[in-house]
Amino acid sequence: MTSSVLHLWQGEWVDDAEAGRRLAGLSEQAGRVLARPLPTEVVLGACAALAGHLADPASSLYGRLAGLLPDGEAAPVLAELAAALTRQSLERKLRRELGGPRPERLTRPDARETVYEAWAPVGLLVHIAPSNAAAVAPLSVVEGLLAGNLNVLKTSGADTALAGELLAALGAADPSGLVAERVVALRFASARRDWLRALCGQADAIAVWGGEDAVRAVGELAPPGCRVVEWGHRISFAYLTSRAAADDARLDALAEDVCRFEQQACSSPQVVYLDTEDTGELFAFAGRFAERLSKVSGARSAPLPGTAEQAEITTVQQLARLEQHLGLTRVFAAEDGTWRVLADTRPALDASPLHRSVWVKPLPRTAITATLRPMRRYLQTAAVGGGRADVAELSRALFAAGVTRVTPVGSMLDGYDGEAHDGVYALQRYSRRVGVRAPHADFHDVACLDDLVAPPALPPAPEAPLLGKEGVQRALATLDARHAHLYFRSGGSTGAPALSVFTCDDYDDQMRAAADGLLAAGFDPARDRAANLFYCGGMYGSFISFFSILERLNATQIPMAAGPDHAVVAEALVTHRVDTVFGMPSYLWQLFHAEGDRLRAHGGIRKVFYGGEHFSTEQRRLLREEFGVATIRSAAYGSTDLGPLGYQCTACEGSVHHVLTDLHTLEILDPQEDRPVAPGEPGRLVFTSRARSGQRLDRYEIGDLGRAVEGRCACGSHVPRLELLGRHGDVVRVGTYFVNYRSVLRAVQERLAYHGEAQLLVTPGPGRERLTVRLDEQYAGDAAAAHEALTAGVPELASAEAEGLLALSVETMPRECFERTAISGKLRTVIDRR
Repeated sequence: MTSSVLHLWQGEWVDDAEAGRRLAGLSEQAGRVLARPLPTEVVLGACAALAGHLADPASSLYGRLAGLLPDGEAAPVLAELAAALTRQSLERKLRRELGGPRPERLTRPDARETVYEAWAPVGLLVHIAPSNAAAVAPLSVVEGLLAGNLNVLKTSGADTALAGELLAALGAADPSGLVAERVVALRFASARRDWLRALCGQADAIAVWGGEDAVRAVGELAPPGCRVVEWGHRISFAYLTSRAAADDARLDALAEDVCRFEQQACSSPQVVYLDTEDTGELFAFAGRFAERLSKVSGARSAPLPGTAEQAEITTVQQLARLEQHLGLTRVFAAEDGTWRVLADTRPALDASPLHRSVWVKPLPRTAITATLRPMRRYLQTAAVGGGRADVAELSRALFAAGVTRVTPVGSMLDGYDGEAHDGVYALQRYSRRVGVRAPHADFHDVACLDDLVAPPALPPAPEAPLLGKEGVQRALATLDARHAHLYFRSGGSTGAPALSVFTCDDYDDQMRAAADGLLAAGFDPARDRAANLFYCGGMYGSFISFFSILERLNATQIPMAAGPDHAVVAEALVTHRVDTVFGMPSYLWQLFHAEGDRLRAHGGIRKVFYGGEHFSTEQRRLLREEFGVATIRSAAYGSTDLGPLGYQCTACEGSVHHVLTDLHTLEILDPQEDRPVAPGEPGRLVFTSRARSGQRLDRYEIGDLGRAVEGRCACGSHVPRLELLGRHGDVVRVGTYFVNYRSVLRAVQERLAYHGEAQLLVTPGPGRERLTVRLDEQYAGDAAAAHEALTAGVPELASAEAEGLLALSVETMPRECFERTAISGKLRTVIDRR
């Protein structure tokens, strides 16, 4: 597939005749392709898979691509591509340039307003690539894909099929086919004007590399309104203070920059400026730098320049030698012609003939802007050698002159993930900012307009074994410190507290997703006054997380945290006119009872958002009837390990939640076997976290039971829903029978109109096990009636007791005496002391 007559067209290799035929209808094809959204998640997944192959010298793709590169270039070029295509690198790029990892989604930049914005593709994006940088062309296409465009790459007819082969492999890595249909790679000479004219004439944007003539020629072919993104030639240089110029180690590093890539990169140094006006100091420095360059160059083989390049080097060098007689210049050159240092007393910026040819010029810092500004359109990188104050001062002067990058000496050709190129972000140049303004009354609980259109396109769960809590804790021992920024500990309600670690970017992604879920739940940041009453401290994340969520919503919040003095908390709610409270149901239940008179008199609590537990039906009724609470809804479904997993919209009832598909892929597996259940059937919930760059959790069995809720939600959203059915820990084997905590609670609620909390205590006995059901004495004063309700409503209890296998008792007590977890304050629903 490396013949020069073959072109890649939307995943298919075609010859010249077929490519020419299709080229005429490219604009119409763009209209059809762009009508289908391209989620960035699809691009990220394909790029990550491709990066894995490029990083593996044993892979067949690596071998095929290496054969298309010159000797000695394969390893560094493929390593560069592999590093650039990792999920971490691309997600960082998306955050830096477009504000987040899902920029194509129409969401609310300010949650107080029903204004939705997104980054949209420019449309048909043509890339006219350079011939001297193998990695540039495919990476530019990847940037175009991240922006959602239909990309057409034009490479030189003299180039190898590297770019096409690489992009074909990228398309093959995406099972959806969305990536492949957005990529066309053509190889033809620019002299083929009919193809170039047809290509550029249909473009919405053209990215072009090259000099002024190349850019001008493309601009003449671009139709009116077409965006021409110029990546032209640039000049870079080093600037040294006198102290830095005396440091041999720094000069060696500068010489390395000169020798790398034979100064072919835009960021290679062509000039070295010295902070001086003294000619003697200038010439002395040039001589010393020539010594260092000779040493470094001698350790690196120098490829021979071409005939035209050698002619230019000779001309420039001879002219400089002639001007030595005028005292203007001094030439230091290798006898074998492999390097040269050209000292010139005139500070004006001159381009070097490259191939280890360096100008050395004087330029006092006070004259930087005035001297360099005439060349501002061509300036790119300046390596500054000096102290901290020098770097700060000189950077500002260099930026004013037109420089876009300042680096340390010795790292001019190095970059970092998300770095701007030539002073701009490529993804923004390849995108358009679009917006929708909608009426608040109709859209206040709509976080993302895309969810009203179609179900999200989700990648399948990975082929991996199931992961449990123990596996997560073991993996933390080898987690790279670069991915360990935030440490949280679980509340320990189902066992020993577990540790979970996030990067700051992971945390931010999760809090923003949860914030969108809270909008859907009916929280209105423009009107509601919220008190955060979740538990705080001990590395427990609920208070901190909801502080972050409310902060991202630009909401008014009173960050109280759950406190033991209910009077103080109630007073704050009244004083600060709080109308919305966030907290654990067990704590809020205690608060409303302890300060019932004050809160009833206040009458201002209209919304309750809870997490970690659930309010019973009777508890909800009491809050509505006695305290006037209009909205009681889950603030989020989540866990310390995975973060937020789901949210309730205004149409969700009971324990039904939408899945946070921006973050996770959900599987529901059979309770006993590792196979998917039928639609709507209950099973074990297994999540794969896709938005974690560090502690990735693939196929994590969270310990909850649930079922998928079929059909579209009444709120209008297509986001899938699940109904939570409790935890594995809610089912306890006692007296040889399996007893479900929820069945116990439902029995006393339905038969006694009980609306307090319930707790099961299992203890061993001399002859048989004992199950004690603890109930709130305020709502269950008659233990005998409760015992009768339990045996009548839970057949397993009746059978175990009748068979003499279980001693069943009911204990009524104050709600303050119920056992709760020390960290989160959650009620321990089942306590097993056997």
